[in-house]
Amino acid sequence: MALVDEINNDIKVAMKAKAKETLEALRAVKSALLLAASEKGADGNVSEDAGILVLQRLVKQRKEAADAYNGQKRSDLADAEMQQASVIETYLPAQLSEEEVAKIVDDIITQTGASSMKDMGKVMGMTAQKLAGKADNKLVSNLVKAKLG
Repeated sequence: MALVDEINNDIKVAMKAKAKETLEALRAVKSALLLAASEKGADGNVSEDAGILVLQRLVKQRKEAADAYNGQKRSDLADAEMQQASVIETYLPAQLSEEEVAKIVDDIITQTGASSMKDMGKVMGMTAQKLAGKADNKLVSNLVKAKLG
């Protein structure tokens, strides 16, 4: 089932169940997917890869907002953002563990012959392609910095 269809079906289920918080998150996802489908160069559909990138961006936005709210001691708003992030994360592929990501980063560093921070861009590019949607880019960046630094 396509991601857009799955979201639409889940919106109907959330409406029937009167799950306000879940419905809010799903409507935000639907809106972002519709925007992605209507962007210049898009053919009116969102590919699975593009959909995953949209979902990752939404989760990142929610987590950053929650951090900002926590910094302002507004835990009520932070909790709402984290709840939305957890709903959105259910549509993302399973994330790799830190150990699995570290192994892949090691393999890529070996393949490219990277030895210093000058090679970070090359390593990050290959890693981003290989781990698209499967790992947090912040984690990957930190691992690459630690291994090359």
